[in-house]
Amino acid sequence: MGLIGIIGAGQMGAGIAQVAAASGYEVALLDRDIALAEKARTGIAGRLARLVEKDKLSQAEADASLNRIQPVADYARLSGARIIIEAATEREEIKRSIFDAAAAVLAPDAILASNTSSIPITRMAAGVPDPSRFIGLHFFNPVPVMALVEIIAGLASSPETVASTRQFAESLGKEVVLSEDEPGFVVNRILLPMINEAVFVLGSGTASVADIDKGCRLGLNHPMGPLQLADFIGLDTCLEIMRVIADGTGDSKYRPAPLLTKYVEAGWLGRKSGRGFYDYSGPEPVPTR
Repeated sequence: MGLIGIIGAGQMGAGIAQVAAASGYEVALLDRDIALAEKARTGIAGRLARLVEKDKLSQAEADASLNRIQPVADYARLSGARIIIEAATEREEIKRSIFDAAAAVLAPDAILASNTSSIPITRMAAGVPDPSRFIGLHFFNPVPVMALVEIIAGLASSPETVASTRQFAESLGKEVVLSEDEPGFVVNRILLPMINEAVFVLGSGTASVADIDKGCRLGLNHPMGPLQLADFIGLDTCLEIMRVIADGTGDSKYRPAPLLTKYVEAGWLGRKSGRGFYDYSGPEPVPTR
């Protein structure tokens, strides 16, 4: 089915790699250090093994998927990819340096996509040689589980790029929503202000972490509370998205909650750091407030 290039072997990049490989694509998974890409492949192997144990996947299917994923450290290895997906951290300056390197090896008919959850596509596209072949392709975490992909066309993205990207996303078994290039796109424009407001409620002393999350789980019928979800996303990512939405709209209602900023400054980033609105050091998460 062709080669897919993925830049960034963290949680999102590894998830995209797993789904693409399971759908029959060859995957070149690149990070700044090949050891990081190899570590991601090892993690994918573990997740595939658990699916086999649960009889959700055959051993042959798991082996075939894993064999399609090749860790690489050289951008030249992406030169034959039909689409190159950037899945690095949500920092625009980092993404721009990646686009410069990826554009140098991008095939003439290939697409360069960003998995950004909030950074304007039009602005990032202005820095690549051919903005018509640049697009936003936002997967949701965890990628193998979440059914949705947002496709965000920049001002210069061609109709052909949009159509090809949609075809690719659907070939992975994903449902697609199309978004204009507006701050936060569709889902995060709705979700992150809700999370941010939950942090305001916590900071004001209105309710505890446990009661805020319980209230939203039972009162709104959400699968997890907003503070638990923030920990899962990463509080630094939540803060970055709120800043993008606030800057992009100029509306003070999107200002980040001071307590969210304080937690990020303390290094309390959620699950990935072991502490956020919950403490993850024990067998079960414990609310910290």
